[in-house]
Amino acid sequence: MLLDQNQALSSDLKEFLDLSPYAAVFINQQGEVVYLNDKGFDFLEANTLEGETNRDNLDYRQFIEKNRLSQPELLSKNIELILKGENDNSEFEYCCLKKQAAYFEVKIYRFKNGALVLYKDISKKKLTEQKLLREKIWSDALFENSNSAIALLDENHYILDVNQKFEECFSYKLEEIKGKDLDNVLQTENGGNINRELTARVLNGERIEAEGRRFDKYGKANSFSIRGVPIIFEEEVRGIYAIYDDISERRAAEKKIESLEKRYRTIFEHGPMGIFLLNSEGRVLQANQTLLEYSGYSKSELVGNSIFETVVLEENKEEAEKFIDKILAGAEVEYIGQSLRKNGEVFPILFKERAIEIPGQGKCVLSMQLDYSEYQKQQQKIEYIGYHDQLTGCYNRSYIENKLKEYDQAEYLPLAVVMIDINGLTLINESYGYKTGDQLLIKVAAELKTLLGDSDLLGRWSGDEFIILLPESSKQQLADLREAVNIFCNSTAEDEIPVSLGFGAAAKNELKANIYQVINQADRNMNQDKLTKSRSSKNKFVKNLINTLGAKSNETKEHALRMTSLAFKLGDRLRLSHEKLNELNLLATLHDIGKVTIAESILNKPGKLTEEEWEIVKSHPVKGAAIADSTAEFSPIAKYIRHHHERWDGGGYPEGLAEHEIPLLSRIITLVDSYDVMTNDRPYKEPMTKLEAVKEISRCAGTQFDPELAVEFIKLLEEEEEA
Repeated sequence: MLLDQNQALSSDLKEFLDLSPYAAVFINQQGEVVYLNDKGFDFLEANTLEGETNRDNLDYRQFIEKNRLSQPELLSKNIELILKGENDNSEFEYCCLKKQAAYFEVKIYRFKNGALVLYKDISKKKLTEQKLLREKIWSDALFENSNSAIALLDENHYILDVNQKFEECFSYKLEEIKGKDLDNVLQTENGGNINRELTARVLNGERIEAEGRRFDKYGKANSFSIRGVPIIFEEEVRGIYAIYDDISERRAAEKKIESLEKRYRTIFEHGPMGIFLLNSEGRVLQANQTLLEYSGYSKSELVGNSIFETVVLEENKEEAEKFIDKILAGAEVEYIGQSLRKNGEVFPILFKERAIEIPGQGKCVLSMQLDYSEYQKQQQKIEYIGYHDQLTGCYNRSYIENKLKEYDQAEYLPLAVVMIDINGLTLINESYGYKTGDQLLIKVAAELKTLLGDSDLLGRWSGDEFIILLPESSKQQLADLREAVNIFCNSTAEDEIPVSLGFGAAAKNELKANIYQVINQADRNMNQDKLTKSRSSKNKFVKNLINTLGAKSNETKEHALRMTSLAFKLGDRLRLSHEKLNELNLLATLHDIGKVTIAESILNKPGKLTEEEWEIVKSHPVKGAAIADSTAEFSPIAKYIRHHHERWDGGGYPEGLAEHEIPLLSRIITLVDSYDVMTNDRPYKEPMTKLEAVKEISRCAGTQFDPELAVEFIKLLEEEEEA
C-alpha cells in the first residue's frame, strides 16, 4: 500500500512491488516507513512483539527494536550504512523467532531519498537445508565410524570416497584409488575375474546383498558380505554405496561347523553302533547306515514305519512298549535283548537308550544298538578256551575241578572216576617228535569221546593223562569202558605207532567219601595197569621203531639180524658177560634208532649231502640216546648209542672221544656196522667183497677202529670163512 506522504518511488516501481513475491518496505532518511506493500505490512505485523501494527506513521527502527529478530543489530546496521550512503546494497539472511522459526532472505537497496528493504520467506528452504545438513552429519558419522568397509561411488562406479574401515580392510589409501573402478581395484593382482553382474544390478537401481571373495592391495583374499545401495536423485542413480563386511572368521567357523557336522554325520552313519531315533509311538524318525547294514533293511523300509512292524519280535512287543514309556519318562536303560533281521534271523543286541528333545518333534527315544552276535561268539570262544584243552578239545583240569564240586552230591552217586594215561608218550615224543605225540593225544581223546554218554565228562588232567567222570555209574559200565579201551589199543595197524593206555578206575559210593581220595585211588590203579602193560607196550614200540626205520632207510630187519649175529659172536670172542652180551644185542638192534627223526629224503639221498644235511645226519646218535634214555628198559644202552660214531683217533662225533674214552660196546658196534655197510648194497655205492672189506678194516685200524678189536674181528671173519 502506498502512503500519501511518500514521493520517493516512481509509480512503476510501486506497481512492480505491489505484485512482487517480496515483502517490500521503503524507509526514508529518518527511518520512517513511507511505503510498504501488503506483504510488507503482513510481515511487520506478524513479527511485532506486542499489540497490533499501525499501518500509519511507522518507525522502522522502532520496529527493529521490538520485533522478534534473532539478530536485530544485523538488520539495523545494514540499513544505517545504506541510508548514510556508505553501501549501495546489502544481502543477508536472518531468523524471526516465532513459535516456529521463520527464515528470511533480506535485500537492501540505496535510493536517493531512502532505502528499499525486500524480504523473502525462505523458511522451507532453510528447513530443508538444515535437514540435509543433519542428514549429512549423520551420514558422515556413520560413514567414518562404521564397522563396515564403505566406498562411495559415482554413477560410473568410480570411487569418490572410502571410509577408514575400507582402508583397513583392503590396505588402500583413498588417494591411491580415487577415480578408479571399484571392481578393478578389488580383483586379484593377475586380473582374476570378479562378478560384475552385481555392479550392473545396482546401477539399474536395485539394492543387492551377496557374499563373495575380494582381494586387498597385496592379493590376499577374504570373504565378505556385500551390499550395494544405489543413491537415487530425481529418479536417477547418481551413485552407489558399496558396503563390505568381513565374514572370513564367520566363514571359517561355518566351515569348521560344516566339517564337524560332516564328521559327526560320518560317525552317526558309520560308527560301530546302530542308531534309531524313535517317536513316542515307536515310529522310526532316523536310522543310521550301521543299523541298516546289520538289520538288512533299506532306509525307506524303516524310516517312517513302526519298529513293531519290522525289528521287534512279536513276543517282545509289549515289553518294548513299556521300555519306550519308561525312557520318555526320563529313565536311561541298558540291556541285552533280541532284534529281528529282514531275513527273519533273530540275533542278540546290546541296547543303550535314553530320551532326547528334538525341535519340532518333542521328546524322542535315542536307541543305540550294538550287534552282539560277534561279541557273543567271542565270549563263547573265550569261555570255550577257558574250559577246554586247546590241543584235544577235551575239558581242561580247571573245568573238571569245578564239575567235581557240582558232581559231589548224592544225586550223582555212585560217581566213578577213570584215569587213563598214554604209555610211552615221552618215548614217542623223543622218537617221532612232539607233533606226532600231539597227534596221538588228539587221536586218543577223539576215541574216548565216542565211548562216553551225554552225562559223562572227559577232561585232560595232565600232559599224558585223561580223567573221566561217570555219574550214576555201575560196575558193568566200567567193565564195558575198559573193554572198549582195550579194543581200541589192540586195533592199531602194524605200520602205525602202537597205542597203549593205562586204565585205572575207582568209585565214590557214599556222600561222605572224599572225591580227591577217589581220584588218587583211580590214579594208583592206573599206574599198576601201566606196569603190567609196560614190557608188552615197549616191545611193540621198539618193533614199530625198527619198522619205521626200515621204511625210511636201508636199516632193514636183515641188517639188524646180521648186526646182532656178528656183534654177539665178537662179544662172545671177547668173553663179555651175559649182561653185556644182552646189551650188545639190543644195541645192535637200536644203535641207529635216532635216524627215525631224520627226513627220508636226507637218509636216502643218492648224491653228496649238503653241509646242513650232514649236520642233521650227525645228530642221530644224540637223538637215539635221548630216545633210549626215556625208558628204563633201554636207558642202559643210551651211552653206547650216543658214541657209536666216535673214532679211535678222536675224529668222530658227537664228542670227539678217542681210544678207550669210547665205551667198549660202542667200539664193537662201530666195527661191526662198518663191515656190514661195506659188504651190502647202499644207494650211494656198490658193495665190497668180504676180502676188500677186511683189507679196509685193516687199513683203518688205529685211526677209525680200535686196533685190537679190528684184529679180533678179522680173525673171526677168517675163521668163519674157513669153516
